Amino acid sequence: MPGLEVRTSGGSRDPKRVVAEGYDRLGPAYGAWAAKGRPEVRTWFLGEVLARLGPGTDVLELGCGSGPASEALSAGRRYVGVDLSRVQLAIARERAPDATFIRADFTSLDFRPASFDGVVAFYVFMHVPRDELAPTFERIFRWLRPGGRLMLTLGTIDAEDRVEEWLDVPMFFAGLSSRAHERLLRQIGFELELSEMREEIEARYGPATFNWVIARKPIGSTP
Repeated sequence: MPGLEVRTSGGSRDPKRVVAEGYDRLGPAYGAWAAKGRPEVRTWFLGEVLARLGPGTDVLELGCGSGPASEALSAGRRYVGVDLSRVQLAIARERAPDATFIRADFTSLDFRPASFDGVVAFYVFMHVPRDELAPTFERIFRWLRPGGRLMLTLGTIDAEDRVEEWLDVPMFFAGLSSRAHERLLRQIGFELELSEMREEIEARYGPATFNWVIARKPIGSTP
């Protein structure tokens, strides 16, 4: 699919605006598309996440979208979901009415240090500009309590910031290789507890490989 010009300082091609408008336009159709294909990998990883989040823990989900995981993540826990899309958040609130949802850009959002036991992000970091990855991971490191975990999906291919047609809407994408992501997380101070490449079958687009990562903030770390 041909890329379109990306302007990151104002204008209609601002990455965050492209993402928000794209998911607003997709509405419920995005959830219906994501539910197709083969969900085994997502189910496996959600199980790994839930096994590390005990009752009463504080969990933050970045890019929660329409909330396919919000009900499970919020059960018996204090849950906050963040997303850019007004439309997707409205769907998420219906799924988990007792959870807390915030419409915001998580790359510029801030929480007090040591606020969360877990930070979860499914597929959303492919929508983050490459030069914002390191400062965002650094923020997350501060938000986590010692021993807390960042549990997320990452892309596997080094790819420049770009806008392309995806599910018939313009969408912003970017990425680093798996090794570059892992190196960045370690440089910030995380310990990699799990890192696995697994292939999924996406409806319409076919096979896609993602890196599923659980990175732990070491005990004894300071914010």
